[in-house]
Amino acid sequence: MYIREQITEQIKNIIGEALNQVQATGALNIETRPDLFLEIPREKEHGEYSTNIAMQLPKQTKKAPRFIAETLVAHMKTDDSYLEAIEIAGPGFINFKLKKEWHYEVLKEVAELKADYGRNQKNSGKKFNLEFISANPTGPMHMGNARGGAIGDILAAVAEWTGYDVTREFYINDAGNQIVKFGDSLDARYRQLMGEDISFPEDGYQGEDITEHMKIFIAENGDVHRAMTPEERKPLLIDYALNKNLKQMRSDLAAYGIHYDVWFSEQSLYDSGAIKKTIELLEKGGFTYEQEGALWFKATSFGSEKDDVLIRANGLPTYFMADIAYHMDKFINRKFDRCINVWGADHHGHVARLKGALTAVGIDAQNFDVVIMQLVRLLRNGEVARMSKRQGKAIALTDLIDEVGVDATRFFFNLRSPDSHFDFDLGLAIEQSNDNPVFYVQYAHARICSIIRQMTEELDQTIALDYNRLIEKEELNLMEIIANFPDEILMAEDKLDPSRITRYTIDLAAAFHSFYNACHVRVEDKALMKARVALIEATQQVIQNALGILGVSAPERM
Repeated sequence: MYIREQITEQIKNIIGEALNQVQATGALNIETRPDLFLEIPREKEHGEYSTNIAMQLPKQTKKAPRFIAETLVAHMKTDDSYLEAIEIAGPGFINFKLKKEWHYEVLKEVAELKADYGRNQKNSGKKFNLEFISANPTGPMHMGNARGGAIGDILAAVAEWTGYDVTREFYINDAGNQIVKFGDSLDARYRQLMGEDISFPEDGYQGEDITEHMKIFIAENGDVHRAMTPEERKPLLIDYALNKNLKQMRSDLAAYGIHYDVWFSEQSLYDSGAIKKTIELLEKGGFTYEQEGALWFKATSFGSEKDDVLIRANGLPTYFMADIAYHMDKFINRKFDRCINVWGADHHGHVARLKGALTAVGIDAQNFDVVIMQLVRLLRNGEVARMSKRQGKAIALTDLIDEVGVDATRFFFNLRSPDSHFDFDLGLAIEQSNDNPVFYVQYAHARICSIIRQMTEELDQTIALDYNRLIEKEELNLMEIIANFPDEILMAEDKLDPSRITRYTIDLAAAFHSFYNACHVRVEDKALMKARVALIEATQQVIQNALGILGVSAPERM
């Protein structure tokens, strides 16, 4: 248990004992205790923790909040605790101020845990599935996949740090209408390259990659497939091009620092009979009906505004139908305790109906969540960027990485919460200045490494390490920021917002720079110098741990 957790439990116990006392003595008439919450006040002069417990009791006690707060505080015993003072503010807020000694426990924790500082076992023994990107395999990875990749991969890392057994999963949409259209496009381009005078499908895939695939296919196979009918040839062309695309996807994602544990084929749901079994289960439960030749799911029975088609009138399952079977496979066959998907904003309406379908088949939909991701604009010199060298209108993921690098790409795409729109400034992302947030954080790490390299031999090993020498406000503030790291990980996982870790690294770097500008590390006082080196060593370790979660490098030299 980290020091922040220990202090929180300590304060809650002190409040709990005070409540016991006032109940036992009759000082306050409390029959039902409200939930106890502790907050960290925005203003430091109000202390490190605050509670509004007194504001929740007037109705029961028939007393004013201020009187309740005074009565509770009078019964609080702080012996052998980290508490220095308890004060009442405003109408009845109770503020708790801590002795500065608690800060030093933070440095001891970092020194002991090192690369594991921040980890916890809250979710130990639970299986966590995180499906993200799942881009259409009919074309190259594009910029829209880049943000989903950063959000998903970092969220998976956050989950791992809270003890989950995490599976990163890519859902391959290799069945359905888009694959039919893909096959039509490939076959039309093949026939055109073979000299046939035919038109290209109006709704076909126009990308240059389709043409390139067919040029290479012809170079490798000649005209051996020309005599086939289109219906005989299309499956071969689809299989050929999909394998090429998936291989390139794996390569592009590896360059982006993303490695999946599972590549799950949509087609496998058909081949295994999972689609059929799911339909039978829904029909048996009375959750379907037929209308105009199609099979419908009673989504309105689960809060949706309208019912949804499962099987079209032409007999083909919808994407929704496959999605139900897919998530049943996750929860029932593979027994995941929690499943999270990262989806684009255009899928927002799909969330409620899928939760309803999962409920219908007996799955607790509370264990399924979707992170909705908003779009990002790429800007160069204040103008919307058009930067693709390979894909025409699409902005390729590889182009973006080539221009600004993996570190800046992952960091910038995770600067804001997933549900926020924001502008990605390409010029800023490669700028080596404090205005560039990823440079700002990495430079703090490199600067600390430089100081430690220079001063290691200067430290007097005969002098005991005395953290009590660290009393300046900048030193105490830096230790407080370090102490927040484990909580930030827990909150990032709980709120499904990995951007908290990115913002945390900026706050930590800012706290270090403030310390560095106010406090010299190399001083004549050897004991103070040793304590300050220990402080920056802890800072360096936590920056490294946080950047590791983000999949961003922590350079020792810049």
